[in-house]
Amino acid sequence: MAARVGRHLGFRSSWCVEAAVGYAEHDMNAITCIEDLRVLAQKRVPRMFYDYVDGGSWTESTYRANERDFQRILLRQRVAVNLAHRSTRTTMLGQEAAMPVAIAPTGLTGMQRADGEILAARAAKAFGVPFTLSTVSICSIEDVAEATGGHPFWFQLYVMRDRGFVERLIRRAHDANCSALVLTLDLQISGQRHKDLKNGLSAPPRLTLRNLIDMASKPRWALGMLGTRRHGFGNILGHVKGVEDMASVSAWTFAQYDPTLDWDDVDWIRRLWKRKLVLKGIQDVEDARHAVAAGADALIVSNHGGRQLDGAQSSIRALPAIVEAVGDRIEVHMDGGIRSGQDVLKAVALGAKGTYIGRPMLYGLGALGEAGVSRALQIIHTELDLTMAFCGRTDVGDVDTGVLLPGTW
Repeated sequence: MAARVGRHLGFRSSWCVEAAVGYAEHDMNAITCIEDLRVLAQKRVPRMFYDYVDGGSWTESTYRANERDFQRILLRQRVAVNLAHRSTRTTMLGQEAAMPVAIAPTGLTGMQRADGEILAARAAKAFGVPFTLSTVSICSIEDVAEATGGHPFWFQLYVMRDRGFVERLIRRAHDANCSALVLTLDLQISGQRHKDLKNGLSAPPRLTLRNLIDMASKPRWALGMLGTRRHGFGNILGHVKGVEDMASVSAWTFAQYDPTLDWDDVDWIRRLWKRKLVLKGIQDVEDARHAVAAGADALIVSNHGGRQLDGAQSSIRALPAIVEAVGDRIEVHMDGGIRSGQDVLKAVALGAKGTYIGRPMLYGLGALGEAGVSRALQIIHTELDLTMAFCGRTDVGDVDTGVLLPGTW
C-alpha cells in the first residue's frame, strides 16, 4: 500500500487511499479526495487507457513537477474574519461559473467509460462549470450537443494537415452552439510517451490476448462498451473521405497532426471563428504576446499535462511571468497539476482567471461515471471554499497573492 501511495509523489495521502478500498459504490461519503477516485479508476479502467491518463512523456519529470510545484507554495492562514457569506462564483470568457474551474479537453475520454464525454458534459452542466470537448473525443460534437440539450460548451481544436476538414470541424462546432474554440498549439508533433508505446494504445483497443484478459478483468468497463456504438473518434469517423471504419480512423488521425502550424494559421482560424477564441499551450512570455496580437480572448498556460516536452517548467511556475506580461490585455487561464481546490486557489492567487481539470475529471469518470465527475467537482469546490475561508477571504474575486506565504511562490 505504501508503495502505491508514494507513486511518483511523496505527498499523496495514505488515508485517502485507505478510504477508497472496499467502500460501497453507492456511499459517496467514502470518496473524500481526488486520490480516492484515482485509485478506484485504476482498478476499473483497462491498463492502456488508465496509463494514457496517468502518465507523461519521457521521464515524466514535467508531469510530476506540475503537481509538486503546487505543493511548494504555502498558504497564509488568517483568523477572526467574518466568514458567514462566501462565494466561489466567477466568470470565464464572460460565462458564469460556479467556481474558476472548467473541464479540460481530454482525448479518448469515451474510453475511460462508455460515452464518457456525454457523461462529463452532463456533470459539468449540472454543476455549473464549462465543459471542453476534444477534437479526438469518442463522442462527437453533435452527440454532446444533443445529450446536453443544446447547452453551450467549448470545443478544442487540433489543426490537421487537411485544412478542409479543419474548416468543416469549425463550422460543426459553430452549428452545435459551442461558445468558445480552444485552439491547441503544442501538438504539432507528439511527445514520446513510453507507456502508450508499450501498451500499443489505440481506439478501439486491438484485440490481443493481453488486452482481452485486461478488459475481461474490468467487467463494468466491458459491459458499458458493449452497450454503446461509440468506440472510435466520433468527430472524424464518417467526416473524412476514405475514413469510414475503425481501422482507418486512428491511422488517419495520428498522421494528420501538422508540423507546419504557425501564427499565420492562428490568424486564419481567428478569421473563421467569430466567437470566443482561446489559445492553449502557452508557456513562454513571447508566445503570450503573440496570443494577444492574434486577437485571442484568452490563453491557457499549459504544458499539455507533461505529455509533450519533458523537462519543461511546470504550468504554475510559468504562470506569474505570463500574467505580469499580458494579464491586463487578455484573460489568462492555466492547467496542469491541479488535484485539489487548494491548487485552484493558488493559481487564482497568482493571477489565473480560470483553471482546468483533466485528470481529476477522468479519474472520477473511470471510477464512477457521471457521478464520479460530479464528485470530483464537488471535492474541488469544497476544498476551494474552505481553503479560501481559512485564508481570510470570502469571495474568490478578492483572492490575490496576499493568501500566499511570501517567499514560497
